[in-house]
Amino acid sequence: MSHQAGAAGRRVTATALSAPEQRALAEVDPVALLSDLDTLVSIRSLDGEESAAQKVAAGLMRKHGLRTHEWQIDLAELHRHRSFGSEVERSEALGLVGEIGGGSGRSLMLNAHIDVVPAGDESLWAYDPWRVTVAGGNAYGRGALDDKGGVVCAMHAARAIARAGLHLHGRLLVASVVGEEDGGTGTLGTILAGHVADAAVVVEPTSLAIVPAQAGALNFRVTVAGDAAHGCVRNEGVSAIEKFELLHAALLRLEAERNARVTDPLFARYALPIPLNIGTLHAGQWPSSVPERAVFEGRYGVAVGEDPEAARAELVAALAAAAGADPWLADHQPHTEWWGGQFDPASTPVDREVVTTVSDALTDLTGSAPTTEGVTYGADMRLLTNVAGIPTILFGPGDVTRAHRPDECVPVHEMVTATGALVLTALRFCGVKE
Repeated sequence: MSHQAGAAGRRVTATALSAPEQRALAEVDPVALLSDLDTLVSIRSLDGEESAAQKVAAGLMRKHGLRTHEWQIDLAELHRHRSFGSEVERSEALGLVGEIGGGSGRSLMLNAHIDVVPAGDESLWAYDPWRVTVAGGNAYGRGALDDKGGVVCAMHAARAIARAGLHLHGRLLVASVVGEEDGGTGTLGTILAGHVADAAVVVEPTSLAIVPAQAGALNFRVTVAGDAAHGCVRNEGVSAIEKFELLHAALLRLEAERNARVTDPLFARYALPIPLNIGTLHAGQWPSSVPERAVFEGRYGVAVGEDPEAARAELVAALAAAAGADPWLADHQPHTEWWGGQFDPASTPVDREVVTTVSDALTDLTGSAPTTEGVTYGADMRLLTNVAGIPTILFGPGDVTRAHRPDECVPVHEMVTATGALVLTALRFCGVKE
C-alpha cells in the first residue's frame, strides 16, 4: 500500500454515547482498515475467480476475533432456484460468514461482496488498480469502493466490538459474498445455507445515505433479422442495423413512458429512476455486405413495487408493436431473451427498525441526520428481502458513480464513519450484555 498527499483518516470520536459504545468506537482503527483493504484489493477477485480472496478474508476474520463458517456453495441447487441469475460460469463458489455474539437476542447481518469488475485498460489509471494508494483522502484501487471497502467496514465493525471486550445478546454476522456483480450467487447461497438474520445491512457505496429501496435491473438480449446482400446493391438486402435503429427508438420511447410513471419520493432526485440502457451491439460480418443479423443486449430498469414479469411483457410488447409497423420486421419479429443478472426491485418500509437504527447511529456519530433515498442500481438487497424476508437496507461509504471506472476510489473518512455507524447499529440492534 502506498500513501501520497493526505492523511489516512482519523479514529471515530463522538459524544453523548454510552460507555460501551464509546469503548467500541475507540477500537475503529483507520490504519488497520486500510491495511486490510490493501490485502483484499491486491487479490484479483474477478467474477468466477473469487476463491482466493474468500480464503484470505476468512483468515482476516479469524484474526479479528470472528468465528467463521466456510463452505462450498451448492451451485446445482442455486441453478434450480427461481431467483438465481448469473453471467459467469463457475466451477466453485465459496461461502463465508463470520460472526460474534451468540445469545438469544436479535441477529444482524452485514453483507458485502468481494467480487470485482475488470480493471479495463490499466493505462487509463493514475494509480495501480491492484494495490491501495491513499491520496488526497481517498483510497484508490479496483474494488476499494465496490465493494471490498464494504467487506472491510463490516469486518472491522465486528473487530471493534470484539476488541472492546463487549458481548452481544444476539449475533452479528459478517457475510463476504461472491458473484454480486453478475447476479447474486454468494448471497443466494448464503441464504440457502441457512445463514439469515433478523435484519441486514448491505454495505454498498451509498455516500453514507440510508437506502431502503433499490430499483430492479433485468438483463435482456434481442436478435434482429436482416437480409444479406452485396453492399454495391444494398437496396436489394435488408440491413439488420437499420432495423435495430427502429427498435432502439421504440425502446427509448418506452423508457420515457415508464420513467414518467415513477412517483416514489425516494427516487425524486433521478432524471431516470429506471433507465433502459443498450450496452452491446453486434452486427454484420463484412464491410461490403448488408448485415443479415444484429444482436443487442441491455439492462432494463424496474420500479420498486412493479411486477418484474409485467415489466418484461411491456418491453416485449413495445418491440412487437414497433416491428408490426415495419413491413420487414412484421414478418421477421425480433426475438427477446432474458439472461444473466435478473435483479428484482426491493424495498423495506422506512419505519422498520433497521432503517431507524442505522439512521440514528449515523446522526449520533456525526451530529447530522443522513439522507434517506432510493438507488437505481440492482444489489443483493433484493435477495435478502424478497427471498429470505429480512428487512434490509443499503448503506456504506463512497459514491457509486466512481465504481466500474478507472481510478475507482473511496473516501477514507467515509470508511471510518461507516464502520463506526455499523458498530453502533450492531450494539443497539443486537444488545450488549452488562
